[in-house]
Amino acid sequence: MAYWEKEIRSLMGKSIHRYGLIQDGDRILVGVSGGKDSLTLLHLLNERRKRVPVRYELVPVHIDLGFDTGRAEILKDLFESKDLSYRIEFTDIGKRANSSENRENPCFLCSWERRKRLFHLAHHFKCNKIALGHHQDDIIETFLLNIFYSAEISAMLPLQPLFKGKITLIRPLALIEEKTIERFSRENGLLVGSSGCPVSGKTKRKEVKELLETLAKKNRKIRGNIFRSLSNIKMEYLLWKR
Repeated sequence: MAYWEKEIRSLMGKSIHRYGLIQDGDRILVGVSGGKDSLTLLHLLNERRKRVPVRYELVPVHIDLGFDTGRAEILKDLFESKDLSYRIEFTDIGKRANSSENRENPCFLCSWERRKRLFHLAHHFKCNKIALGHHQDDIIETFLLNIFYSAEISAMLPLQPLFKGKITLIRPLALIEEKTIERFSRENGLLVGSSGCPVSGKTKRKEVKELLETLAKKNRKIRGNIFRSLSNIKMEYLLWKR
């Protein structure tokens, strides 16, 4: 096994242990969009079950947004090849989010509706956790997006209890860079085509990603420094309202 393949498995294990993401007996709904991140997440979590003493169940769920991409059928075959119980939900969320009545913020509505559906299905399948494929770059970009456009300092959390602890969001890829996931998904054939989203590549997140790429060309430590700053907060040097 190549060094970088060992590294991605090691980093996911490190994230799981550092943040206490998975415990014995967990039943985990895995949100699988069909993109490289969620497919890598499902692959690694399923593989890991065979080599660790902690027992947990996986229930992959795909929310079809109504863009007619053919992803659902491909994912159905993938889930069945792994012998996993799964659910594929067919919806019109994507079309409604991008309709003429909602031109201002299609990404917000789409994300909100998908998240609600995942919560409902987690309850239906008696899952106490929902695993999402957000990686280190997603966390960094969200942090900057919240500063630039929401005037607040906040980011995604690797572990996020919700509804008084009834459901917990976990992000096992939190310590892994996107470029590593891209390589892993390509080498392992974890690619199922375009999402079909009409605003893909035209979002504020894309703008922030391009800004980070520009800065990283001058200093390759930029992303790592931003990520580490989220655990190195000096409260005495922040402004507070009185």
